[in-house]
Order: sequence, then C-alpha cells, then structure tokens
Amino acid sequence: MYLRLGATAVFVLASLMGLGVTARRRWFGVLVLLTALVLLIAGETILRGNLRGWGFLLYWSLCFVFTGLAIVVAWLDARAVQRKSRHDARELVEHTLGKIEADVRLKSRPQRPEQEEG
Repeated sequence: MYLRLGATAVFVLASLMGLGVTARRRWFGVLVLLTALVLLIAGETILRGNLRGWGFLLYWSLCFVFTGLAIVVAWLDARAVQRKSRHDARELVEHTLGKIEADVRLKSRPQRPEQEEG
C-alpha cells in the first residue's frame, strides 16, 4: 500500500516538472489541500478515539499546518493572477495607443495627388 502511494507521488511529481510556474503552483495547492482534507477525514473517522495527549496535539497541528499552507498557496496564486492581469491590461493599452499613434501619423502625412493618365 505505501509503496503504491510512493510510486504515485513520484509519478505526479515527475509529470509536474514540465508544467509552467502557474500550473505547478496550482497542483501544489491541490495536493496540499487534499492532504489536509484526508487528514481531517481520517482524524474525524478512523482515528477519532485513538488520538490522545501528544499524538492528538501533533496530528491536529499537522492538519492545521497543511490547511494554512493551502491558504498561503491560494493567496500567492491570487496575487500572481492579479499581477498578470495588471500587466496584460497595461500591455493592451500600450499596444492600442501605439496603433492609434501609427494611424494618426499615417493619416497626417500629406498625400500625393493622383496623376491622371492620358
């Protein structure tokens, strides 16, 4: 069972290597959130009567750490999306203004009168 989970984790990590920064960050967030969810479900069902003393404290502290880490990753992702959106909007405005300036220059150039054939 543990060997299968380890092989799956290695496969998931190897497949994430070729992804971009955003995709890796989101996959990391999903894995951390799923880990916190599994810890929560296991703690409330399977381990409910078995956790006492330091074990209880350590187990739920670990669950809290994974939950906090998922929140931090989500916050970082939201900031990255906001930064990219701001950059894209600025780039669009600059591109549009550049096109308008080019059109104005083209229209303000004196046009040569067309020569009549004949």
